[in-house]
Amino acid sequence: MSHASQAGTTPAPGNAAPQAPGAIVEAFLSLIMIPDPEAASRFVSPQMTIRFTGGRAMAKPADCTAFNAGRYAWVKKKFERTDVVRGASDEEAVVYNIGTLYGAWPDGTPFEGNRYVDRYVLRDGLIVQMDVWNDSAEWMLVRAGLAAPWATPMNPDHKTGAAA
Repeated sequence: MSHASQAGTTPAPGNAAPQAPGAIVEAFLSLIMIPDPEAASRFVSPQMTIRFTGGRAMAKPADCTAFNAGRYAWVKKKFERTDVVRGASDEEAVVYNIGTLYGAWPDGTPFEGNRYVDRYVLRDGLIVQMDVWNDSAEWMLVRAGLAAPWATPMNPDHKTGAAA
């Protein structure tokens, strides 16, 4: 983990040991990737708000799991870094988790190198806000023939929108 600040440690849900905000986000994401939205829910506030790519509003981890089930055959995140914004405290922290997605499209075509950025706001050790951005929509446009492909980690040969 890469943290801009280690300040702000809160008790882990259901545990007396404190957890830093970045560790809370990574634990939450690890459960979402299983997928186990029920277990992930222990890291979120009942007032949690979620905005996925395209501004899609969601309210709970199970909504994320359902959305991903319709968009991918399966998907996981490769964490590159988790940054806690300077000034974090036990009361409030902003955390960014950055990396790439890998998995398979609904037709089974594998992909990797799909960039993502997630932004979280934690209050009193619980996630109250989650914002998600990634390149999936761009690659769906290429796969549908609605955009020209370009060289990226997902498509280094610049031949098609489908990852090899």
